Amino acid sequence: MTEPRRTSSSSQPRKSAASPKPAASQASRNAARNNRARKAEEVENSERRKRQSIAKAERRTTSEEVRASEPAPTAVGRAPEGAGAATPTSYLDIPEDYRAGFACFVGRPNAGKSTLTNALVGAKIAITSGKPQTTRHTVRGIVHRADAQLVLVDTPGLHRPRTLLGERLNEQVRATWAEVDVIGFCIPANQEIGPGDRYIATQLAQVRRTPKVAVVTKTDTMGKQAVGEQLLAVLELGKEVGIEWAQIVPVSAVADSQVGLLADLLVEQLPQSPPLYPGGELTDEPELVMVAELIREAALEGVRDELPHSLAVTVEEMNPRKDRPKDKPLLDVHATLYVERSSQKSIVIGTGGSRLREVGTQARQQIEALLGTPIFLDLHVKVAKDWQRDPKQLQRLGF
Repeated sequence: MTEPRRTSSSSQPRKSAASPKPAASQASRNAARNNRARKAEEVENSERRKRQSIAKAERRTTSEEVRASEPAPTAVGRAPEGAGAATPTSYLDIPEDYRAGFACFVGRPNAGKSTLTNALVGAKIAITSGKPQTTRHTVRGIVHRADAQLVLVDTPGLHRPRTLLGERLNEQVRATWAEVDVIGFCIPANQEIGPGDRYIATQLAQVRRTPKVAVVTKTDTMGKQAVGEQLLAVLELGKEVGIEWAQIVPVSAVADSQVGLLADLLVEQLPQSPPLYPGGELTDEPELVMVAELIREAALEGVRDELPHSLAVTVEEMNPRKDRPKDKPLLDVHATLYVERSSQKSIVIGTGGSRLREVGTQARQQIEALLGTPIFLDLHVKVAKDWQRDPKQLQRLGF
């Protein structure tokens, strides 16, 4: 039996009238300590800005053991040697008129936004496909120049959502508009301006302070007369919705036509600022995300129209294989492809697993070029019923 707690005055400390003083003294010490910590943090932040390391790129998830002492020239997020030399490395080297800022490409699905982003960056940082709504999250690509640093934000295509996933993708797009310095509205030259373009233009017209550049894409697919007619149609579209275009420019990412001019026009709209990312950085995308996207890109090739919207990919593990010689590293990548129905699972796997093997071969080549190291790719296909409409499953899949 437990002895009852004694409540006599001898077992309880008596309260003293002087007790508030130690508490006040402790509060003063805490305040002084917080002030010192705050000042130290301010000094540290100031020094960080002076060193121009203000970029907050996400940490790479692949072990450096895989790449030995130096990243491969094609390693993710890094430009080839010397490609980032245009970016000033010292605070004193920054020209007075140096500009840096963010630009985003918007447009309806399959308007050529990701292809254009890759062309401007000079490397593949966003997956591309003939299927609409390939892009599912904002992708940042970094263009380094002697006079500027242009950070491109490739967004999902704005569309009329039919699922919760579609609603969240549209929210991403609109949130991006409020955070960038200039907006590039991509309109394909080979398609007439339709209700989707007018809807996006109407939405953009409400973003008053941000300059807007109209970009007529895919000009290599049409003749000069047709491109000229599209340029006039874009001009009229701006008048209809109340947008005064800062510029209207026709480009072809595939033919590398006027891509450099577009970069110049976007840079003109950026504020004067020191570089936002270190020289040589091409993207701040985590490797896990880029690897998953490359697998999804490979899986999208040659599938039926309804499958792309139902396909999601997650990388479960990505680790260097143990006990491998330093000169023969191998990275084990385990990924899962999710579909919404059993019939879709059969399509992805194919007869006797033939389709999944093709996906693995194509994705492995892309991933090895991206990471600069050999990989072993292990793929599995699972059914997550109606995941596009399920909030819990969307969160688990990263949306």
